[in-house]
Amino acid sequence: MSEISEFESRITSALARIRRQVEALEEPGDDDVDTVPALRQKLDEERTVNAQLEERVRALKDRQETKIAELEAAVASGRTRMSELDHELQRLQQVNAELRAVAGEMSTALSEGVAEPELVNRAMMAELEALRAAHAADRAEMQAILAELEPILGGQN
Repeated sequence: MSEISEFESRITSALARIRRQVEALEEPGDDDVDTVPALRQKLDEERTVNAQLEERVRALKDRQETKIAELEAAVASGRTRMSELDHELQRLQQVNAELRAVAGEMSTALSEGVAEPELVNRAMMAELEALRAAHAADRAEMQAILAELEPILGGQN
């Protein structure tokens, strides 16, 4: 029981000390009167700094979003150019395959000693189409190369 009494007196004295500290905090002293305006001043300064930092973050975010949009547009443009180039190269392959087939038919006809004007006409048309396809593929490739070089060369002007 003596332990309980001892704990009770220790708790009572601790509560009394806490009460005195709380009362001392609630009553403004001379130091507190000077400290409150200084703390408010510091708080205002911190709010100003915080607002400036938030503005900087917002500006950085806007620049980042703009740059991302530019990069996405460049990627989309590059994909379009590559798609066009791929289409022209496939067309060139198809026309060249047709040209090889017609050349094979002509070779067979010549070895048999048969002259077919229609076959000569088809061969000429296939060769002409192959030249057009090669020209279109070259043009698409040049456009893709120029589009990649333009930002690099544009910065040197």
